[in-house]
Amino acid sequence: MPLQDWMKIISVDDHVIEHPRVWRDRLPAKYHDAGPQIIETAEGHQVWRYEGQLYPQIGLNAVAGKPPSEYGMEPVRYDHMIPGCYDPVERVKDMDIDGVHAALCFPSFPGFGGGVFQRAEDKELALLCVRAWNDFQVDEWCASAPERLIPLALLPTWDPALAAAEVERLAGIGTKAVSFPDSPVPLGLPSFHHKTHWEVLWDALEAADMPVCLHFGSGGYVPGYSFAAPAQPDDFPPFAVAIATFSTNLMWSTADLVFSGLLQRHPNLKFMLSEGGIGWIPYILERLDYTWERHRWYQNISRVDRPSDLFKRHIWGCFIDDVHGVASRDAIGIDKILIEVDYPHSDSNWPNSRKRIAENLIEVSDEDTHRIVELNARELLHFGDGAR
Repeated sequence: MPLQDWMKIISVDDHVIEHPRVWRDRLPAKYHDAGPQIIETAEGHQVWRYEGQLYPQIGLNAVAGKPPSEYGMEPVRYDHMIPGCYDPVERVKDMDIDGVHAALCFPSFPGFGGGVFQRAEDKELALLCVRAWNDFQVDEWCASAPERLIPLALLPTWDPALAAAEVERLAGIGTKAVSFPDSPVPLGLPSFHHKTHWEVLWDALEAADMPVCLHFGSGGYVPGYSFAAPAQPDDFPPFAVAIATFSTNLMWSTADLVFSGLLQRHPNLKFMLSEGGIGWIPYILERLDYTWERHRWYQNISRVDRPSDLFKRHIWGCFIDDVHGVASRDAIGIDKILIEVDYPHSDSNWPNSRKRIAENLIEVSDEDTHRIVELNARELLHFGDGAR
């Protein structure tokens, strides 16, 4: 059945390109020079400078409005992006063009899970930078259209107590979700399996009923792209390998979570798998259960909690364009599927997202379609009332 006009698409994975003054406007004056700032390079690029390192704005992260034949990895300037990449007023106009009602937006310069600040040397400044980005989300980006833009936050992942305190602060200012590394281990942090390190953070998130977004690559590892460059550059895989295998990050995260024990200790904790598709979920659930049936007796994993049951209680998947995943919706669970648009990244279908989502859902009932495109996100993020 067609996607009905009254159904409002809520994207749980879009991205914001931070404008040059995000941190300068919010950091104490003594940190203006040390904090993140945009500089011009001799080659004419605009790049972020922070703690002596340069961070280019990769072209693939801001390609909305360009045909695929013009995509590229080279650094991109603000005047080469359409304004909706960094201006919230223009973003809402682009959402209107795309037929999208609301969006949850991940960061760009800090990394999807704040990895830039996790790796920073000056952790006092890094904490201020994390809080500045979170305040920017609430008081500038989302405040421009609170019924359309949904606040997401970063956490100071290097200190669970500070992260828990930030969750409590965020709950008080209206933040709806937090981004966390899809695997903490590549960042040098304890894994999901650690029974004490993260507990204060999980407690705070559970108390706030705030879902945790695990965006692919937010732990600093991207398959096929994070490998050390070989002696012969021609042997290095193209980035297409990484793009095609994004979902493998989140398969790993799913297995990690269901075998970690943390879901049993925190029965109300919720995880969203961001930008990984859903077509792989039935397979990994089948494989996890098969593994559990055979190997639970001698390993340090639960002998009573079936992995697929834990998934259905705690984990949500989302998709941009996934015909196979939609065909497998009953095996995944209609109430565990969300929509993502990925504007302004290269996987986005902007300005035709609504049309392509409708094509993905053409065989799905009105009731299930409404749940996938809107109601699941409203309930999970406590966003609006879902009324027509």
